[in-house]
Amino acid sequence: MNRSTFLSRAVLAAGVLLPLVTTTTMQAQTPTLRVSAAASLADALKKIHGLYEKKTGGKIELNLGASSQLARQIEEGAPSDVFISADLAKMEGLEKKGLVNAATKENQLSNALVVVVPSDSKLQIAGGKTLAESSVAKIAFADPKAVPAGIYGKEWLTKLSLWDKIESKVIATENVRACLAAVESGNVDAGIVYKTDAAISKKVKIAFEVPASEGPVITYPMAALKSSTHADAAKAYLDFLDTPEAKAVFEKFGFVVLPEA
Repeated sequence: MNRSTFLSRAVLAAGVLLPLVTTTTMQAQTPTLRVSAAASLADALKKIHGLYEKKTGGKIELNLGASSQLARQIEEGAPSDVFISADLAKMEGLEKKGLVNAATKENQLSNALVVVVPSDSKLQIAGGKTLAESSVAKIAFADPKAVPAGIYGKEWLTKLSLWDKIESKVIATENVRACLAAVESGNVDAGIVYKTDAAISKKVKIAFEVPASEGPVITYPMAALKSSTHADAAKAYLDFLDTPEAKAVFEKFGFVVLPEA
């Protein structure tokens, strides 16, 4: 083999290997992030993560559940890089224990409470007072002792002096999506979920939307966790959620994007 042939083959080999090396390097620089997020965010985040992975090459492992359950997992040392809660209390609880990177925390989203019934139901809900009537026997609730959606619902009905009248009718569920499923199944007369949850189901219909003047303020805080081994990537992920592209997806799924503080 003469020198020119050898050099030509060497250049060709380098041209083939260079993209492979570059791709491998990029993958190493964009680690897989574990995001623990409230169940009500499932559909919006799955869409956003598709955009994120396409744009950055990074991968997301999405851990969905009730915010209370996720916070407990984090407290017990479960690996997670980012926490997105459906209420402030769960985030503040972790922050007080020194588990949150406070510099990354942002209150970005809001939502609304609605009363839903099976799509074929003839039940008319005129407001919270209807839930106390005999026509409503069972009401699905995300656990009002722990899960944000249930806590918000209890707060609303307590404000109307109705909680004591309907508490015995409550069927508690693990999280808000389980509450939605209970209504879809027809095993309960009604359920209290977020407006965004109702929007994804054809098996339920909104019978009543809780007015902002009556309902609690619903806030979704998000932050990186101090235990994250990918601090820079976690911060970059949160920055991506703050882009117009991601905000448009949240709004498409019915969330209210809060103005920047």
